[in-house]
Amino acid sequence: MLKELLPDIMSCSAAGLVGEGSECLGLDDEISRDHDWGPAFCLWIPDELFHTEIDRIEHAMEALPPSFQGHPSRMRREKRIGRTGPFPLRGFYRRFLGLDHLPVTWREWMSIPEYHLCSCTNGAVFLDTGGEFSEVRKKLLDYYPEDVRRKKIAARCMIMAQAGQYNLPRCLQRGNATAAMLAAARFSEAALSMAFLLNRRYMPFYKWAGRMAETLPILGQSTVSTLNTLAGTPWSSLNMEMEAAQAVEELCTLVIEELRRQELCDMRDNWLWAAGPVVQMGVSDPEIRSRNVMED
Repeated sequence: MLKELLPDIMSCSAAGLVGEGSECLGLDDEISRDHDWGPAFCLWIPDELFHTEIDRIEHAMEALPPSFQGHPSRMRREKRIGRTGPFPLRGFYRRFLGLDHLPVTWREWMSIPEYHLCSCTNGAVFLDTGGEFSEVRKKLLDYYPEDVRRKKIAARCMIMAQAGQYNLPRCLQRGNATAAMLAAARFSEAALSMAFLLNRRYMPFYKWAGRMAETLPILGQSTVSTLNTLAGTPWSSLNMEMEAAQAVEELCTLVIEELRRQELCDMRDNWLWAAGPVVQMGVSDPEIRSRNVMED
């Protein structure tokens, strides 16, 4: 229908479903249907054309059916909430990258939240007659420059060691349930990030990270299994100390093995606090290499 109503616009635009929301990650379920749910798509239009032809575009959108296969669509303007419908192509990427161009320098890469990089590269592109949208998408999917990836991995080593290998068992020994919970959470987020970095995949928003990690071929299942063990730990119970600590140590051993496999670190011991600086020394850019090892 849009090809008939907007032949000039559709000949240089792209359509798909990419962005925020569980449906863009393939994780929709019954619970997620309570808001912002229903058949919909994004239409990415060259910026200049979008701004000059927006009235025509919106008029064509009004001709789309209000429902599809019995489900109310969310293509009406009041139902999109900025997630579906027409977008200026470069404006769509600018929203997530915070830049008018693809990141080039390491500082630009570091300035973009990882879940934003996930949000603008997830989902699916149904058609791209103009090619520009897919060109940007492909360059982002090529992933971080290796120096940036190594720096992030080094930082994750430090947090996993500090929160999981060191502080978590000490908090449990003291019977400090609140501190133990926070240490486990900090370790868990760093461990998930580590799994995505080792797979060269962008980690999504935290509430979907565990579900998406299950699909990662490198350490995905092992990481999720470990975090499920921690999630089931009653932090007020001292007799869970050994089980939680053992689960953490086993995952850290697997991480060290993978770091060796990817030639990021040649250590045998699983103490990630010592591994972090070794990984960072492999960074070629001296400015990145000189940064605090605990920070991205």
